[in-house]
Amino acid sequence: MHPKRVSLGIAGGLGPEKAAALAPRLEEAGFHTLWVNETPGHNALDVAAAAARETDRLRVATGVIPVDRRPASELLDDIARLDLPADRLTLGIGSGQASKGALAMIEQTLVDLREGTDAALAVGALGPKMRALAAAHADAVVLNWLTPDAAADQRREFEGSATDVVLYVRTNVDGSARGRLEEEADRYAGFPKYCANFERLGFAARDTVLPPPGDAEIAPRLDAYAAAVDEVVLRAITPGDHLEEFLRFLPLAA
Repeated sequence: MHPKRVSLGIAGGLGPEKAAALAPRLEEAGFHTLWVNETPGHNALDVAAAAARETDRLRVATGVIPVDRRPASELLDDIARLDLPADRLTLGIGSGQASKGALAMIEQTLVDLREGTDAALAVGALGPKMRALAAAHADAVVLNWLTPDAAADQRREFEGSATDVVLYVRTNVDGSARGRLEEEADRYAGFPKYCANFERLGFAARDTVLPPPGDAEIAPRLDAYAAAVDEVVLRAITPGDHLEEFLRFLPLAA
């Protein structure tokens, strides 16, 4: 594996059963964390707990839970109900669809969560104000859809901070999944907040994926990402979200 931390990201829709089967293989392969995206109709903490129960060292994380829909009290209840190991859990939160008051909402949620859990807390951040809040109050910041150069630029904002910089990178290693990968990029590019952010940064969502357009290998650009941040989360896009496809992905990513 790379000298810096490399992790795997999955959608919550993959479900607890598949996550439980995948997790020991991730641990064996040397991945740092299994990050679970919360998707509509699926509780990321349920999926993370299933993975944690099948492993001893692998960290589990949520990337990220929108607290405009799920408040701190609900998340703390889930952590207790699922008996999630706080020493291996990173609870990633984001502002969801909130715009007005988003910074204050995230800051208060971090305060409430600190009172109820010893898990590491991460904040999904798109703009500079949310990144500054993460640097001041969170254990980690979760970045998204960046080129290596842009990731390195944003990493410099955290110099002098103890906050880890985590970057999600969408990737496929099966050529037949390329269409799904590009559809995912185009979907995010259509969200107003992301569209405005891409315009500010001067590149498109498709410019941030692995492998880059026209290339077949993920390794060279993965090295560039790993040099830019503290942890790279390979958000694996497979042809059909089947367990066997993720298992085939592991040695290729390593």
